[in-house]
Amino acid sequence: MTAQNPTALEGELDPATSRRNRLVIALLLVSAFVVILNETIMGVALPRLMADLDVPATAAQWLTTAFLLTMAVVIPITGFLLQRLNTRPVFILAMSTFSVGTLISAVAPGFEVLLVGRIVQAVGTAIMMPLLMTTVMTLVPAHSRGRVMGNISIVISVAPAIGPTISGIILNYLSWRWMFGLVLPIAIGALVLGAMRIQNVTTPRFAPLDVLSVIISAIGFGGLVYGLSSLGEGAHAPQPVPAWAVMAVGVLALAVFVWRQLRLQRSDRALLDLRAFKFRAFTVGLILLAVSMMALFGAIILLPLYMQQVMGMTTLQAGLLLLPGGLVMGLMSPVVGSLYDKHGPAMLVLPGAVLVSGVMWTLALMPQDANFVWLLCAHVILSFGLALMFTPLFSSSLGALPPPLYSHGSALIGTIQQVAGAAGTALFIALMSLEAARLIGEGLPQALAIGSGIRTAFLWGAVISLLPIVASFFLRKPENAPHGVAAAH
Repeated sequence: MTAQNPTALEGELDPATSRRNRLVIALLLVSAFVVILNETIMGVALPRLMADLDVPATAAQWLTTAFLLTMAVVIPITGFLLQRLNTRPVFILAMSTFSVGTLISAVAPGFEVLLVGRIVQAVGTAIMMPLLMTTVMTLVPAHSRGRVMGNISIVISVAPAIGPTISGIILNYLSWRWMFGLVLPIAIGALVLGAMRIQNVTTPRFAPLDVLSVIISAIGFGGLVYGLSSLGEGAHAPQPVPAWAVMAVGVLALAVFVWRQLRLQRSDRALLDLRAFKFRAFTVGLILLAVSMMALFGAIILLPLYMQQVMGMTTLQAGLLLLPGGLVMGLMSPVVGSLYDKHGPAMLVLPGAVLVSGVMWTLALMPQDANFVWLLCAHVILSFGLALMFTPLFSSSLGALPPPLYSHGSALIGTIQQVAGAAGTALFIALMSLEAARLIGEGLPQALAIGSGIRTAFLWGAVISLLPIVASFFLRKPENAPHGVAAAH
């Protein structure tokens, strides 16, 4: 079976092919869970790393932001890789790179080398996620995608959600290096098993790589996220280049990137084929995913800081407090996938968006003496709301596209998702740092100032969270997507 044979996907598969497909998807899911877990494993570890490596929060957050930003830069290239190479070599490339990055991080002598290790890890992670989603869209018929996308949602949403819990448990007993030392043998095991058992399920075809587009996208995404991060750093020391200037360069570069893709896609040479945006369900779903990822990563980065630096919790206590939310998201994802197959996205995404927005407003207005029960309930409800949103959004977005655009659609979703996560992390930390620095300058104790800064960041997040509520009214479950790229509606 090939990616270019849509009719075969809908027909009856022989038992051997069906078993092969299930095995490939299962191995990709397990491997993706391992690599995605590392997106947020730094969350609870930031205060420890800030002390051990002698760096401020605005620098330490780059261990998460650089990871997400690297993924945003590399993911567009995966559209090229998935068209040019078979499933197995792409998998081996992804897991090998991730394993090397994990090793570098585990033995890093200082902050700079640790940051390099995180970037190398991110390259492998960036390749894995589009590989998983494109393979699922190729192998799974439309009427079953909600259920399978529910499993993918566990990987994409639950792994980041429980990352802080796992790191909190590790840091309570071991050095921060063990966050990578314990992951390394698991990653190598997944690499060996996948290399032995994964079979090729697509047919490669020629696809050009526009190197200039790669460079422009790196400048665009990097400038935007670095500029947001610099807003917070400016609260501690003057910056050689103003943050607004860096962001302006990023926005300009992204505009040039879009213009170049529009030109190159006329001859099917675009790094990212933007014709996917002609499908309204894809565009609306992508916007909703972006805002949801900002909310998820903003909460994951700020809540542990609040728990430890304001409430005085240990890393173990903070990690365990975030565990119930991660479990809720994991348990809900398959259920939501089945509900999507029956009822479509609207009845799930709208209540999910309302819950997420309500929690963001609650966190923005929480009292100075909020206890752990308050935060526990807020995080569980936030996780429940996000679980209602992720699976329907992945399914309806990619399901609206014709098969020739699956790899580009997966790359676009992965890119925007990671940029949103990186931008959300940088923006929330910047807002917190600016407000905390102002209040400390006025004589407020540091813990109270940081608490107020975190509430300010959540307030802006609450305002942004109103957008998905409006956008969810425009969601529709896609019928069988047209097979021609030009058949957009």
